[in-house]
Amino acid sequence: MTEAYIYDAVRTPRGKGRKDGALHEVTSVRLSADILNALKARNNLDTTQVEDVIWGNVTQVMEQGGCLARSAVLLSDFDEHVPGVSINRFCASAIEATNMAANQVRGGGGDAYVSGGVEMMGRVPMGSDGAAIAVDPELAMKTYFVPQGISADIIATEYGFSRDDVDALAVESQRRAKQAWDEGRFAKSIIPVKDRNGLTILDHDEYMRPGTDMQALGALKPSFKDMGETMPGFDAVAKLKYPHLEKINHVHHAGNSSGIVDGAAAILVGNKEFGIRNGLKPRARIRATCKIGTDPTIMLTGPVPATEKILRDSGMSIGDIDIFEVNEAFAAVVLRFMQAFDVDASKVNVNGGAIAMGHPLGATGAMIIGTALDELERSGQGTALCTLCIASGMGAATIIERV
Repeated sequence: MTEAYIYDAVRTPRGKGRKDGALHEVTSVRLSADILNALKARNNLDTTQVEDVIWGNVTQVMEQGGCLARSAVLLSDFDEHVPGVSINRFCASAIEATNMAANQVRGGGGDAYVSGGVEMMGRVPMGSDGAAIAVDPELAMKTYFVPQGISADIIATEYGFSRDDVDALAVESQRRAKQAWDEGRFAKSIIPVKDRNGLTILDHDEYMRPGTDMQALGALKPSFKDMGETMPGFDAVAKLKYPHLEKINHVHHAGNSSGIVDGAAAILVGNKEFGIRNGLKPRARIRATCKIGTDPTIMLTGPVPATEKILRDSGMSIGDIDIFEVNEAFAAVVLRFMQAFDVDASKVNVNGGAIAMGHPLGATGAMIIGTALDELERSGQGTALCTLCIASGMGAATIIERV
């Protein structure tokens, strides 16, 4: 089978996903086009050689609707003969886009693809597309649906994570993200966002709160306690599914959950011949990919079975992985991953994660692949595993190997 390589990975900074955020006036299609143009310029890319642009975005309504991928291609400087397809695997949309691109290349379905995604959460609010699992009573009742924050609190309760545990992970995420920015670890991949006059709008991850400490987080009220306990509440629904839980411990809040932000990311994936033809050196090999379905109520445990599956499929063990990027949707998700595999915390989210920098839903998967790639090159290590939990109960993962 043909090998699939990553030739480049770029991302925008993450802007606060609200009206006073630096990127609020930028549309999803504009930000997508800009990041595509940056990838093209950095690699002197002849885009007629690109088979497709596979683009993740989760809330596919309003300005993010209508096959945003194709719209972004047409607004960008890519050749108009390059098609585009928008995909939605919730939080894993951009990692799924990259996995699809890699598997197309590996299967001989073209020499090169651009994958990635975008989410402008301040302009197109999460949930505004009206997901069936949340609004259709028949489906919600069948799946014992609860909001994701309740799911995160179920994980904390089921696996024994205290409020101090989740808050400590959040403080460490902020510390690591600040260190990464202070040391320029993201500089290779960050593309500053500029306005139409060429003036820089944003050149850093705007959401970060590096002064966060345990005392500050301890003062925050649990975000999901009221919706869980106010009768008839979601805790009662959850206990129908998990009757052994006497009480759900509500430990998550805005400070130990992923931030609502705007952002985009893109990855150039191709075979060996594509690189030779264009004078490009591959930075990593995509060694394995996977996706899996999981319990839709607890919902966010997907990184564990996804990792088990991808290791099994690739003939690898957890000890073969040097670093891990586990999306920090909620602190308990990462704690459960480390608990399940007895992974040293120093290898997980080395440069901070979505709690500190934010989680632009449709773009995050490509962002964490890029972060893992940069860290492998910086540290001289060999392999990285990237994984995300996914709404409705799924997981996805990718293993990359530095070239």
